[in-house]
Amino acid sequence: MSKKLLPVTIISGFLGSGKTTLLNHILKNQVGLKTAVLVNEFGEIGIDNDLIIEGSEDMIELNNGCICCSINGELLNTVSKVLERSGQIDYLIVETTGLADPLPVAMTFAAGDLREKVRLDSIITVIDGENFDFEINKKSVAYSQILYGDILLLNKCDLVNEEQLMRVEEFINNIKKEPRILRSINSEVGLQTIMSVGLFETDTFQFEKDKKNVEDNSHDHSSHSHDHSSHSHDLNNIEGFTSVSYETFEPFSLRKFQYFLDNQISQNVFRAKGILWFMESERKHLFHLSGKRFSLDDEKWTKEKSNKIVLIGKNLDHQTIKNQLSSCRFNSD
Repeated sequence: MSKKLLPVTIISGFLGSGKTTLLNHILKNQVGLKTAVLVNEFGEIGIDNDLIIEGSEDMIELNNGCICCSINGELLNTVSKVLERSGQIDYLIVETTGLADPLPVAMTFAAGDLREKVRLDSIITVIDGENFDFEINKKSVAYSQILYGDILLLNKCDLVNEEQLMRVEEFINNIKKEPRILRSINSEVGLQTIMSVGLFETDTFQFEKDKKNVEDNSHDHSSHSHDHSSHSHDLNNIEGFTSVSYETFEPFSLRKFQYFLDNQISQNVFRAKGILWFMESERKHLFHLSGKRFSLDDEKWTKEKSNKIVLIGKNLDHQTIKNQLSSCRFNSD
């Protein structure tokens, strides 16, 4: 019976751990599968341009036969729409936000109407080996991501020494009994080790026991009483984390933005991403920041030029950050 059900993999992990990089790795290297990918918004996914055929408001088609859908509102409704699509879908991947507990998402597939159509294969939790914060991972969402991960992908192993990796693995072993830990660089790992592994089914019975373990570790699980079919999360209500969004149709000065990164950006910013327009360049720049490391890639503009950037962190001063970004405009004083 289970062989006829659509296998589902959930990709979880804290801010900037490498979830999207793992997703791109899967889509580039899988062979003979038509995969549907669900993400919270396309701005989060960063699917490489050479994979995209065409896009619409809530769906893009990829040149390897896969589709990518934006989760607008309820996860259950989005999954139902995908299952109704013409053409055979062989696999479903859900990428959660960096501040999402994977348990409510998993229960959407493991219980209710979807049980007759899909089979939850595993939860993959990507862990940032370089920016691993031991305090944050002791509580709430980050703790749950490790606890409920069937496969723990310890990522960015090339950026830290063996001592740090062993400290992280020891931390994980104190949370989970016999955890399945895979080390990776750039989220690259053999697909046979993470896809169609059937791990979730063997671990389902542990939900209630693990839930109790979380409560014993002072983790308030009452926040999960919401409808499991929903996949919306208010960042402003999670452990003091907030998101700051900024948009302008004026170009930035590259020098001023560099000054912002070097001297002004709050140490409490964990993750930032954006599309940037610099007066000094004709190219569109894709900005990603994780911890203290950032990248700036470029490509051609295909739409109206603008600056759009989102920063996620803890106890951020929204107005100060917006003022700092406004000062990055080329014509600002």
